[in-house]
Amino acid sequence: MEILNVDSLSDLPDAAEKIIRYFPNHSVVAFYGPMGAGKTTLIREICLQMGVTDNVTSPTFALVNQYRTQEGEHINHFDFYRINKLEEVFDLGYEEYFDSGDLCLIEWPEKIEELLPENTLSIHIEPDLDDEDRRTIRIDA
Repeated sequence: MEILNVDSLSDLPDAAEKIIRYFPNHSVVAFYGPMGAGKTTLIREICLQMGVTDNVTSPTFALVNQYRTQEGEHINHFDFYRINKLEEVFDLGYEEYFDSGDLCLIEWPEKIEELLPENTLSIHIEPDLDDEDRRTIRIDA
């Protein structure tokens, strides 16, 4: 477990860099945190550092957005907030994504917890109740 303290948006590049170091051993990454914790913002910074030039937004309605790095690698960005039943995830063909070896970044993974691979990297984002810019990020490998 690693703990990162983010005091402002200017600390995000360093936090993203530290998280990216775990990716060679984890292609599925689950981002936990309450609404407004900064999951999408952190994922946007990770994608930026990995060379994605596309606009990175939360795929709340599409369920998955796909991005390509400058090196041609694929990144799949999921948002399962609106999932009401697991059948929706099966219909999406989640196994093909998770088994592809491509990086899969997941918002609201608690909605599909039982489908996550054993080797999923968990990122927990906890906002500071006293300072809206501060976050504690816990990485569980």
